[in-house]
Amino acid sequence: MNETLVNPPLTHISLTDHGVDPVNGFLPGIDPLRHLSGTYAEWDDIAAQLPKYLVSGCARTLLRDVPQFDTAALRDGAELERAMLLLSYFGHAWINDTEPPVSSVPANIAVPWAAVAARLGRPPILSYATQQLHNWRRLDDSRPVELGNIARLQDFLGGMDDDWFVLVHIAIEAAAAPALTACVRAQDAVLGGDADTVAVELRRVAASLAAMQAVLARMPERCDPYVYYHRVRRFLFGWKNNPAFPEGIRYEGVAAFGGRPQSFSGETGAQSAIIPFLDTVFGISDEADPLADYMLSLRDYVPPAHRAFIEQVGPRADLRGMLLRERPYGAVAAYNECIEAMHAFRRLHLDYAARYVQQQAQRDASNSNDVGTGGTPFMRYLRRHLDNILDHIIR
Repeated sequence: MNETLVNPPLTHISLTDHGVDPVNGFLPGIDPLRHLSGTYAEWDDIAAQLPKYLVSGCARTLLRDVPQFDTAALRDGAELERAMLLLSYFGHAWINDTEPPVSSVPANIAVPWAAVAARLGRPPILSYATQQLHNWRRLDDSRPVELGNIARLQDFLGGMDDDWFVLVHIAIEAAAAPALTACVRAQDAVLGGDADTVAVELRRVAASLAAMQAVLARMPERCDPYVYYHRVRRFLFGWKNNPAFPEGIRYEGVAAFGGRPQSFSGETGAQSAIIPFLDTVFGISDEADPLADYMLSLRDYVPPAHRAFIEQVGPRADLRGMLLRERPYGAVAAYNECIEAMHAFRRLHLDYAARYVQQQAQRDASNSNDVGTGGTPFMRYLRRHLDNILDHIIR
């Protein structure tokens, strides 16, 4: 008797069906919307004034007047993402306008914020998808998404350090695009038993990873660790595992939450789909620990289409298994080159985590901890996971 497979591996997978652009990767293929139209334009007007009010320490005065528009008329896609960007900034600015922060968001912000987030399939908080994937524009439309040709659409305090921190992450997303397409083609070659093509595509992945690292290496050029830690970072924290909000944040007027405080993780680069995608394709697995559990929980903050892409790519083709079985020299060498490039990228990230967070925290008696914006004690787990990557080199 033939058995029917439940969720059989896909022999074909469409990048565009999963919101993956061949040129921009997980970034949208069309530049994000700069303005909302009609009555929603009033949100844009308030957002344009927000940095000035934050600098003056009176943002709540501005945000009390945010109109509580019905969001049903917002169209899916760019309009919805633009609304999510503005409302997320309103919510985080409201919470963090003063020290200590407050623990509730008023209904005029919370209700439309929760409604838009529900339609997007993400929690109502400023996530990586909102802050990086949908918060940019090109300065010259004839040139690609790259440092020197991109600017942010929305700021908190603004300034060089604030902008550069976000722009570097956006440029990394664009630099990763060739790796995404090459990984899928490498899987195609695995399914077709073509080791030579596997090697070609994996070398393209390695080149893309090198480009990502070259972008990340530019972070210190215009983002100072002290400025990041004391001025940029405080607006990025979430409500989960945050001692300032032991019970979470209350979203006033949101019926779905029933008046109960909510705890969501803050914006963090760990919410990018790039590393989970690469780990899945390359068969990289970590031992169970709090960071592994935390990383898995962050899938809830990834756009649903990207989340589905990662989940469907995993069982599609066993790249590592094929290389371990057949040992094709060129493909194994290219695979190992990718593993080493992933290790180098994460090692640089760990170095920045130490310089931009841990070392700054140690100098600040009021915040001597190593908890990241997502709400996890990251340093000791990052080191462990970094060491684990090289264990996947095929000897």
